[in-house]
Amino acid sequence: MNKVILSVFVFFIQFTFIFPAKSQENNHSFRPGAIWHDDRGIHINAHGGGILYFDNKYYWFGEHKSENSNAALVGVTCYSSDDLYHWKYEGVALPVVRDLSSDITEGCVIERPKVIYNAKTKQFVMYFHLELKGEGYKASRTGIAVSDSVAGTYKFLKSYRPNAGHFPLNMTEKQKQERTLPDYFSAWWTPEWRQATVDGMFVRRDFDSGQMSRDMTLFVDDDGKAYHIYSSEENLTLHLAELSDDYLSHTGKYIRIAPGGHNEAPAIFKKDNLYYMITSGCTGWDPNAARLFTADSIMGTWTEHPNPCSGKDAELTFHSQSTYILPVQGMKDAFIFMADRWTPRHPIDGRYVWLPILFENGLPVLKWFDKWDLNVFRPDAEVDNTFEIGKQTFLLYHARTKIVKSMQSVPGRRHHSPRL
Repeated sequence: MNKVILSVFVFFIQFTFIFPAKSQENNHSFRPGAIWHDDRGIHINAHGGGILYFDNKYYWFGEHKSENSNAALVGVTCYSSDDLYHWKYEGVALPVVRDLSSDITEGCVIERPKVIYNAKTKQFVMYFHLELKGEGYKASRTGIAVSDSVAGTYKFLKSYRPNAGHFPLNMTEKQKQERTLPDYFSAWWTPEWRQATVDGMFVRRDFDSGQMSRDMTLFVDDDGKAYHIYSSEENLTLHLAELSDDYLSHTGKYIRIAPGGHNEAPAIFKKDNLYYMITSGCTGWDPNAARLFTADSIMGTWTEHPNPCSGKDAELTFHSQSTYILPVQGMKDAFIFMADRWTPRHPIDGRYVWLPILFENGLPVLKWFDKWDLNVFRPDAEVDNTFEIGKQTFLLYHARTKIVKSMQSVPGRRHHSPRL
């Protein structure tokens, strides 16, 4: 009986694209949550990162984490890749400095760096969440750096709180004129406090000094206009802000998304003229359920949908937190959900959870796979199910042929999965 099963399984592999052990050895697949070696054989150290595709190459920028500290002791690292599987260490793109008077002095907090390219100025522009050394998360600033070359070195320009002196475009006149401020409340989280938060009391508090800016991402639309999306108002409300034409400042035009909803870790992408954003809740280093928002216009109304994750540990986003959504070049409707699995007691050991974004009923769906590769995005690929061998879950797909469909009775646990 075992020989029959083995023979059928071998025959099945010949007509399907499944990920065998050899793929792992050659690193032609993604293994979410596993150690990911760079060209030096060292675990990639680019946490909370984002990727820029430039001149036929991918560049991954992220936070350098140390053995025992989440503070910035090195800076922002950069890796490059031709295929998204193999990564070359390019070095430190933005190093911290020893000058105690600098905002990016060694020991400050630099989180979620993202880089975009400005075709008009021919500059690479980096944004990141910055906290001043020794001040915890009080500063809540946006840091900006630039470079003439993609891998750096980047020159730090400034840090500040965005949109000082400007109200959000979707804040009503009544909300702007309200006098209630956080100091009026002796306790947070009461119904009255929650309503005041929705009505913009933190926006009014920070109107003159600028809005708080923590977890963040960047997005460049089809027309070249760039946007900065960040967690603001004590992490209670997301802001989506327009950037200047040179990408070096904010224009003062911004909106609030999900006021009082307690969202962070925004990651955004566009498909078929619709905007999608995946975020997380706010539970410190601990994972929680992802949230999904959509909009017809980037500065329009954003609608919240149920958790896009499905399956075991979906309520914990598979023990990870979103950081970026990567469009795969040369493949239509191919997007990778990039997330971090934090290890605060040993920060350098943090892992990366990359998963394919599938679509079901017009909305993104995230499912766990121990292994998968870019063939899942092929136009002729059809995702039928997952196939479990031992404790590992494989993504199973194939070209649409009758001979493969006849092999769906191969033994093994299967779970239905959406078709691309």
